[in-house]
Order: sequence, then C-alpha cells, then structure tokens
Amino acid sequence: MAVDEAARAHRGVYGISVMSELSGVGPQTLRLYERRGLLAPSRTGGGTRRYSEADLARLRRISALISDGINLTGIGVILDLETQNAILAERIAQLTQIPAEGPSSESVPAGDRSSVR
Repeated sequence: MAVDEAARAHRGVYGISVMSELSGVGPQTLRLYERRGLLAPSRTGGGTRRYSEADLARLRRISALISDGINLTGIGVILDLETQNAILAERIAQLTQIPAEGPSSESVPAGDRSSVR
C-alpha cells in the first residue's frame, strides 16, 4: 500500500452515526468498544469522533470474532497479536529486500590465496 493510500485509510471521515450505519453496530456498542480499547477513532477539535476506513475494517474483524464466540478481552488480545504479527511481517519483508553485504561469490576463500598474485 502506498503512503498516500495508508494515510487516507487512517483519516477519520465518518461520524458515529454513519459508522453505525455502515457497520450495523449501534453507537452505544461503538462507544463500548472505544472504552475497551478495541477502537480508537480520531477526534475533531470539538471532541467529535471521526472513524476511518481502517476503523471500519477493524470493526468488521471485531464483529467476526464476536460471531465466533470470543469475548471482548480475548478480542483485544487477538487484535494486538495480529497487529504485532503484521509489523513483524513488514519488517521481514524489508530485511529480505536488503542486498546481502560481504564478499561476492567470485571472491577467493581466505585460506586459498596461493593461486592469486
């Protein structure tokens, strides 16, 4: 995902009533999820909640976990682990793109320099 797309996905644009309509989750439940730390919408200067596309995706994941019978505490643990896993996967991808430093495959081994002059 490009940087602009990532920023756009995290920009709060939906009010709580729109988020409720898009997700099918009531406003009181959205507030509960926020109190439990499962959602963290951005806030305007006046304190109004603004939900992003990323919040909507996270809410869909929360709803799926609830339908699987997992309680809110368990959901919090699962979401934290999924976030950590995504960060580690991104780091691994970055590290595998870095070219290996060191001698090239054409260099002569350190112990066999008799034929090189």
